[in-house]
Amino acid sequence: MSSVLSNFDSWKKFLGERVKHAENAGLSEETIANLAYEIGGFLDDKVDPKNESNRTLKELWDVGTDEERKTIARLMVKLAKKYA
Repeated sequence: MSSVLSNFDSWKKFLGERVKHAENAGLSEETIANLAYEIGGFLDDKVDPKNESNRTLKELWDVGTDEERKTIARLMVKLAKKYA
């Protein structure tokens, strides 16, 4: 996982594949977004960003309200879908 986190393009592809699997398993877009929000919170607490793109996302996450963080999570799901 740490190698996936060190390169933003790899991270987007990794997320995209996971989103595709979740959709194929029948999860709704809202459920996927909620999971992305929970994962974002975990990463914020437990993982030191390994590149500038992830550092920027962490900084946005840190200053965002709960609702803004949910928006970031939904946008990351949308972005990841492009790379699946």
